[in-house]
Amino acid sequence: METWKKNLWILWFGSFIVSSSFSMVIPFLPLFLLQIGVKDHIELWSGILFSSAFLAGAVSSPFWGAIGDKYGRKPMIIRAGIALCVIYLLTAFVTNPYQLLALRLLQGLLSGFIPGAIALVGTNTPEKKVGYALSMISTATATGSIMGPMLGGVLSKIFDNRIAFGSAGVLCFIATILIIFWVKEESFVPSKDSSSIIHTIGIAVQNKPFIVIVVLTLCTQFSVMTIEPVLPLYIVELGIPTKDASLAAGIVFSLVGVASIMFAPRWGKLADRVGFHKILLIGLLAGGIGTLLQIPFHNIWWFSIIRFAYGIFFCAVFPALNGLVVRTTESEFRGRAFSLNQTANQLGGMLGPLVGGAISGVFSIHAVFWATGLLLLATMSLAYWSQRHANRAAAAKRSA
Repeated sequence: METWKKNLWILWFGSFIVSSSFSMVIPFLPLFLLQIGVKDHIELWSGILFSSAFLAGAVSSPFWGAIGDKYGRKPMIIRAGIALCVIYLLTAFVTNPYQLLALRLLQGLLSGFIPGAIALVGTNTPEKKVGYALSMISTATATGSIMGPMLGGVLSKIFDNRIAFGSAGVLCFIATILIIFWVKEESFVPSKDSSSIIHTIGIAVQNKPFIVIVVLTLCTQFSVMTIEPVLPLYIVELGIPTKDASLAAGIVFSLVGVASIMFAPRWGKLADRVGFHKILLIGLLAGGIGTLLQIPFHNIWWFSIIRFAYGIFFCAVFPALNGLVVRTTESEFRGRAFSLNQTANQLGGMLGPLVGGAISGVFSIHAVFWATGLLLLATMSLAYWSQRHANRAAAAKRSA
């Protein structure tokens, strides 16, 4: 097997395991708080614990990206895998929420497994196969996000949440071992630039096409995350009994992931032929329209069908954005580029639910769907305008 293919499959499995380990424990944090004796302000503690890792990761990602460009992406993946293993194992022994918060902050500060995997794949895959390879990594995270909650729920049911955390640590250790022995990073050219965050941002700012991609990532993640906190409540509004709402919401959430598993590799192959920007525009346009189409359907079955159709197209967006990061940056800056893009992604993931919850509280749940759909269409317009402006500038430069 060619080296890039072997790397892809091992990193696919590693990303799947890390994504599974994350999603098998995070949804159960509120229940774990009860288990360790927290009785007051459960919702507040849950929100703080959820957001803290995103905030810490947003701050630390550029630094780890710079270190990866200097010493290699494989060492950064291994570092992140070991850190996750230790943090999950320690979490199994916490006795109060402050210890849990400290470990969540460390998780954010020391994370970077999946961004590192994306950077390594993006720099060690033949140009004609980059779209397909990045889409495959996307299916790994989507599959993990589907399987994780089910595995975590089973372990918590049979044993308890501490066993789930410990199991997540063991899974991360297995993924790291695979990376150590079987992933090979070829053609690595160490960066001679400073590893400071300010220097990294200074280089990025000079690359306008890349900055546009970072802004598009932030807008996209922010848009889709506005709907996350209200979707279970909307399921109840559709007539599902409250006692069944968690299961129904889990199934509806998973439909987008199932669609991603089925169709993301196809979008990746198409992107290799027609270009990442066209695929991005299609995904954002269909994502915006698909979100708006969910509003008039007040039957759970039709709503689920529309969610699945939405997932078929929207799964093309983030692999296309990752592909554009590859296209707009030099190889020696690519680790930092993906880390800055990850920072934008995490900021969107942190701010989106806050805004979505506020919109729902002030107006209605339908207003959140309107906001998400219109924001995605606005992001598509920004992507179209930026590409058109870039094409005009390139044409003017050629004519001069």
